[in-house]
Amino acid sequence: MTLTRPSPGTRASQAEALALLGERPLVALTGAGLSTDSGIPDYRGPGAPERMPMTYQEFVSGPQAQQRYWARSHVGWGRMHRASPNAGHRALAALEARGRVRLLITQNVDGLHEAAGSAALALHGRVAEVICLGCHATTSRRAFAADLDLLNPGYVEAHQAVASRPDGDVDLEETAGFVVPRCGCGGVFKPHVVFFGENVPKERVQRAYDAVEELAECDGALLVAGSSLTVMSGLRFVKRAAKLHVPVVIVNRGATRGDEWATLLVDAGCSEFLTALAT
Repeated sequence: MTLTRPSPGTRASQAEALALLGERPLVALTGAGLSTDSGIPDYRGPGAPERMPMTYQEFVSGPQAQQRYWARSHVGWGRMHRASPNAGHRALAALEARGRVRLLITQNVDGLHEAAGSAALALHGRVAEVICLGCHATTSRRAFAADLDLLNPGYVEAHQAVASRPDGDVDLEETAGFVVPRCGCGGVFKPHVVFFGENVPKERVQRAYDAVEELAECDGALLVAGSSLTVMSGLRFVKRAAKLHVPVVIVNRGATRGDEWATLLVDAGCSEFLTALAT
């Protein structure tokens, strides 16, 4: 069946989007909206409260900011690392295993794509690893969390009623007294993720660009699932696809910053749409 490409930004039903995608090779770009069905809140979905994540510049400004970050993140980690992949994660893993998804690019740091069996390109890193800003040694988040538990006994249990936030932290205002260890070299520990204000490593960006550009040669499509595309780290791939006349399908609850470059826009839940695509 020959399909005529609609005008950019056309609102479409799930069936229309599935028809456009057909059996095309895909690059998938996912955001926080994909993990909401796993109990992890997103930043900008409909009804989400305004959230101001800590920037890299704030984090490195001094011990008080680092104490605030790690106290909130330590409580949140106890919840995030217990989250399980949802139907959307599993559907993408199945599509990847069949060779339909050529590359899965995620802006998420929760590791749920990997837990579902995907070989995801994590643009912003993974919260399951910690790095020293001094000597650049890395350690697992589980080991670091165990150290924080020893230094702050009962802290997680005392804050179970605090609401969760995206990226594995919580809405905790009072963090005075929380003890954060230093590396043996004297350096500051930071989660091995890209903070707001940091740049995504060039090799990750190039790998994603290469995959998008290959779509133009194989009649492929870019599928965006659960991202508002507010930050350029994801939006740039949508803009590159549109420039190459690669069809772009965005599945998201609410408007996105990339709508004007999209071929079809589907206001739907990720799990439902991706499950139908993988069926």
